Amino acid sequence: MDDRREVVISGVGVTTPIGIGRDAFWESLCAGNSGIRRLERFDSSSHPVRIGGEIAGFEGKEYIKPRKSIKVMCRETQLAYTAAALAAQDANLENVDADPDRVGVVMGSEMLYGDLDELAHAYRSCIPNGRFEFEQWGERAMSDLSPLWMLKCLPNMVACHIGIAQDARAHNNTITAVEASSLIAIAEAAEIIRRGWADVMFAGGVGNRLRQTAVLYRGDRLSSHRNEDPAGASRPFDAGRDGIVNAEGAGVFILETRALAEARGATILARILGFGNRFEPLVNGRAATGSTIRNSIQVALRSAGLESGEIGHVNAHGLATPQDDKVEALAIRDSLGDVPVTAPKSYFGHMGAGSGAGELAVSVLALANGIVPPTLNYTQPDPQCPINVIHGEALPAQPNTALVLNQTRSGRSVAMVLGGAD
Repeated sequence: MDDRREVVISGVGVTTPIGIGRDAFWESLCAGNSGIRRLERFDSSSHPVRIGGEIAGFEGKEYIKPRKSIKVMCRETQLAYTAAALAAQDANLENVDADPDRVGVVMGSEMLYGDLDELAHAYRSCIPNGRFEFEQWGERAMSDLSPLWMLKCLPNMVACHIGIAQDARAHNNTITAVEASSLIAIAEAAEIIRRGWADVMFAGGVGNRLRQTAVLYRGDRLSSHRNEDPAGASRPFDAGRDGIVNAEGAGVFILETRALAEARGATILARILGFGNRFEPLVNGRAATGSTIRNSIQVALRSAGLESGEIGHVNAHGLATPQDDKVEALAIRDSLGDVPVTAPKSYFGHMGAGSGAGELAVSVLALANGIVPPTLNYTQPDPQCPINVIHGEALPAQPNTALVLNQTRSGRSVAMVLGGAD
């Protein structure tokens, strides 16, 4: 690779349950603050799961300009737009006279569920006699739904709005690969820079598993039911774990060439060294074996030019379900030995397509600050998860490298290797 095209991260923007903006986010990690709380954005009293990682106090109008744009933005787009603006500010891009044709966007996204309030009237109009009449939906939906409704819910609108706001006219793309979306988007953005197609990229992801429609669709089979202990509910790799804690959030990074970052005096937070993306078909109820996790780790290490012993810490997917954590832990142990492992979902929950971006932000800031935050709620080691989970206290980030993992329950695994600024 041409060293002049080395890809670095010079800005971080996050909108998460533990903080909006880089400083608030990092302070919460250092203080061990959980962002899991009782749900307040809708009445969850009749739901079996009444907790999640909601972002308290977020108002899009405080960040989005012009404000009239909000009428065509769902909450997810507002979260990502805000994260992108914060990332640009963090990287001091606002004072850089960049060529718009050399600035692009790649975002991880997912199915953006509409709010029930927006759909309720159309549904009710199709129930004239106490029973939903499907044949009426076409006519009633067209007349009762806002003409702009679909524009609010298309997954690619996230990247489009960021591109418009940031005047980014180069490559603009959207990755929809569930939990793997963010890391794949960031990897694609890095490759665009390496190929010389752009100099600066906005890259990250956004997700929301707390929409009432999404909650009803997915059900609660894989969820934690610790409704009386929200902060203690997400317990990756702990023997007492009982499931996923859903959340919402976004993370966006400024990627650029090292040459450009150094020329403009930017602070380099981390380097993207390598990436692996592999798939294990899980069909007909076939259980995951962990082979795809092992393969993605090996591919990422080879592309980074590192050996397994040169990884300072692993940032694990850590869903906190009994089986998923077991499979991931064994794959990490087999591939990387006794490497220290942190699991950030213990702080803010499962943000869907935004998870990888939020978790990558943890490792980027860990490398920049020299310490790796511990995993929350890890009090009882599980013999079936034989890994070195960082818990209790933060760990020095040495060696100054990290490997970030994400997996989907359909068989995809991605791994990204980061290095410190030097």
